[in-house]
Amino acid sequence: MTTEATMAPTQTAPPHTDTVLAQIAGMLRDLPEAGLDDVEIDRDTLFHDDLELESIDLVGLAGALREHYGEQVNVALFIADLELDEIIALTVGELADYVAASLHAAERG
Repeated sequence: MTTEATMAPTQTAPPHTDTVLAQIAGMLRDLPEAGLDDVEIDRDTLFHDDLELESIDLVGLAGALREHYGEQVNVALFIADLELDEIIALTVGELADYVAASLHAAERG
């Protein structure tokens, strides 16, 4: 019989993409000037066309993500690698995928 005292400590696994998606949706709703309190946000929601976010809102979201997840999530670097048409077509799901992948990569070292 194994007791808690002899069991190895469990490591916290990085969040699943669906969890990250829900957290990003919450962060978007918390953006002060975005007015997204009652907007449905899912994987296919477009930042530009559906949410009509300004660049300052994306900066705020990037800061919130970095504060929540730490240095391993660098949204500015992610967006800098995209072409303008890719930025305009960016979905919340694509950002969630990036965040989850970054967290998994950081866990692997």
